Amino acid sequence: MIKKESSNIGRKRRHARIRATLSGTAECPRLNVFRSNSEIYAQVIDDVEGKTLVSSSSIALKLKNGGNIEAASAVGKDIAEKCNKAKIKKVVFDRGGNLYHGRVKALAEAARENGLEF
Repeated sequence: MIKKESSNIGRKRRHARIRATLSGTAECPRLNVFRSNSEIYAQVIDDVEGKTLVSSSSIALKLKNGGNIEAASAVGKDIAEKCNKAKIKKVVFDRGGNLYHGRVKALAEAARENGLEF
């Protein structure tokens, strides 16, 4: 009998595979996205130093419903504005093992529209 793994275990395995080839530097940090059922989070990380440069989330923006596409777009716009203030133009996008679809895609497109390059 084959035991089915949970979706979170599969996501973590995919994320580990992605992170094996993807890394952020001071010149081009990593934009990491974490999506839960009720919220969405984004961080820009310098992996060489091991520091978070800027972050944003639907909780920090005090959105009424943090688990929808509109919230993801708002977080993407906010993270791009914070990156512009911190003089970060280019990032490497890390989808966190999630599919590039729905809320993750909305966050990425909003960040691109507001000046981030990836």
